[in-house]
Amino acid sequence: MELIKYLSYICRGKRNNRRERNRSLLYFPMDNETIVGIIGSMVQAILAEEPSYFLVETRIKPTNNIKVFVDGDDGITIDKCVRFNRALYKKIEEANIFPEGDFSLELSSPGLDEPIKLMRQYKKNIGRKVEIILHDGTRKEGILRELSEDGIIVEEVTGKNRNRQLISHAFLFNNIKTTRIQAVF
Repeated sequence: MELIKYLSYICRGKRNNRRERNRSLLYFPMDNETIVGIIGSMVQAILAEEPSYFLVETRIKPTNNIKVFVDGDDGITIDKCVRFNRALYKKIEEANIFPEGDFSLELSSPGLDEPIKLMRQYKKNIGRKVEIILHDGTRKEGILRELSEDGIIVEEVTGKNRNRQLISHAFLFNNIKTTRIQAVF
C-alpha cells in the first residue's frame, strides 16, 4: 500500500499537465502482474473490515477490463458486491493506475462456471455436488464430503435402487486440475 500512496502523491495536482503526467512514475507502463498485485492489495484492504469475505482471483484483460472475484464463507450478496465494487473503483481511480481512467471493473462472486481455487471455497462447498478433472483427463462427479490439507474426499453414487452403492474417492490437490460446483435441479 505504501507504493500506491507514494505514486498517488507524485501525481497529485499534475492531472491537467500531460507532459508532467507522462513523466510521473504512475504512467511508466506496468505489466499485468504488477497491476494485479496492486489491485489485489486494494481488495484485501477493503475486505479486511469484513473477514468473512475473501479474494479469490483478479484478472486483467488487454482492454484494461479488470475482473475481481470475491467470495464469502456464507456466500456473497449482490449488495455486497456493489459496495465492494464502488470502494475498489474509487481506490483504483485515486491511485491513477490507468491513464485517463481508461479501465472497467467487474467485481462478482466466482459463480458456477469458475473452478474452485482456495481451501476456503472447498470448505464452504462441503456437501455439494462437484465435478473433478484430474491432470490425466479423468472426470469424477460426486458429493464433496471431506477436506484436508492434502486433498478432498468425494462420494460417488453408482447404480440404482438395490444396486445403489456409495463409493468414496480420495483426491490429492496436486492431482486435481479443476474442481467445479455442479448445479443440481
